[in-house]
Amino acid sequence: MPRSSTRLTFAVLATGAGVFSMLQSLIAPALPTVQHALHASQSTATWVMTAYLLSASVFTPILGRVGDLVGKKRTLVAVLLTVLAGCLVAALAPDIGVLIVARVVQGVGGALFPLSFGIIRDEFAPAEVGGSISNLSAVIAAGGGVGMVAAGPIVSALDYRWLFWIPVAIVAATVLIAVRYVPESPKRAQGRVSWTGAALLSAWLVALLLPLSQAGQWGWGSPKVLGLFAAAVVLFAVWLTAEARSRSPLIDLRVMRLPAVWTTNVAALLFGAGMYAIWSFLPGFVQTPTAAGYGFGASVTTAGLLMLPMLLAMFVSGVLTGRLEPRVGAKALLTTGAALGALACAILSLWDDTQWQIAVVAGLFGLGIGLAFASMANLIVGSVPPEQTGAATGMNANIRTIGGSIGAALTSVLVTGRLQPSGLPYASGYTHGWTLLALLCLAATGAALLVPTRRPAPNAPAATGLTQAPARVR
Repeated sequence: MPRSSTRLTFAVLATGAGVFSMLQSLIAPALPTVQHALHASQSTATWVMTAYLLSASVFTPILGRVGDLVGKKRTLVAVLLTVLAGCLVAALAPDIGVLIVARVVQGVGGALFPLSFGIIRDEFAPAEVGGSISNLSAVIAAGGGVGMVAAGPIVSALDYRWLFWIPVAIVAATVLIAVRYVPESPKRAQGRVSWTGAALLSAWLVALLLPLSQAGQWGWGSPKVLGLFAAAVVLFAVWLTAEARSRSPLIDLRVMRLPAVWTTNVAALLFGAGMYAIWSFLPGFVQTPTAAGYGFGASVTTAGLLMLPMLLAMFVSGVLTGRLEPRVGAKALLTTGAALGALACAILSLWDDTQWQIAVVAGLFGLGIGLAFASMANLIVGSVPPEQTGAATGMNANIRTIGGSIGAALTSVLVTGRLQPSGLPYASGYTHGWTLLALLCLAATGAALLVPTRRPAPNAPAATGLTQAPARVR
């Protein structure tokens, strides 16, 4: 039976996941400040972002599976303590090397997403699961927006180290509340952690994401980039073979082949490409000096404020998803979210001359993010067995991250491929980049249309796994 402290449990989960999501974007606008303060080169400073990305990609599905096996609360508390340690080390880091190590430690917090979704499924009443997952997804999406908006004012008023001191205080309080009030679910998956599968998964993810994030500096045709891509393909094939043969796979490939799961994951890959690229390049666009023939010469703080409509729209649409899903279905919401993303990028490719146009586009894209985030999570959770929730939702988050890396890398090629004598990109580079992102989001819309349309019977509990009765086709 669901426990009585679901509101407090949700507050703990939302705080932990929201802080991690905020850490994902909080440091990006302040990276030049960090580079200058720690006397680092630009190429070294980029590892502050790359290390975090790689760490989160590796630990998210692995610790999601660990939570399914040994207990989600126990794993959640351990992950929160790890994030706390990472933030503390980052706040005190004397040089860029220590800060990069701290960011690797912080990346372990990626597991907060699948663990939180699993706890909600285990502990909340069936009628509350969908709405709670939507609300949590809204917090996760909005957390990234908070990072973009808050970075400038925090650095201007205090110091870049407060980008980590503030999360230290929040996470410390969250740990204390989680230990006392979050219940430990009695539900456990059977089996053990496949460390061979974990090692192979880590290897192919690093081999794929590392060249995507560093190709701009290494060169797309460099031996390092081509060699790592080749290694990623080989390691991915070996991982698939090992998982298929394992008695206790890290990621159950039968679950990943479910129609609702693989179509949602394809949509996550494509939409993630558009979403993360917008987060990465739109603030840079508005900060470009007007001498380049475009941009507004905005400060980091002003650029963050222009992203505020996206933050508000993400949160509102994510919360509304929980109320709309029982009426229209998660598939329709995912399709709408991806289509709104495509529309926003298409508008941006045609009209980006004034700040109000940027704000409108940011708000429109934010609506799409809120709808898509929440509906993806609900589609995955409603389609897999309870004991696979952590691994499946962790893999969905990972696939979204992989898509984001691909989208950011491709957009970077278009934006920075040809530079003005001043070293700034041409306006056409951004226009081509926005067009590409519109096409990627449009492809995500097509993938969302392939998701099986399902409606549970009235008052039926959430789906419980592979053996559930077939849902009615709408």
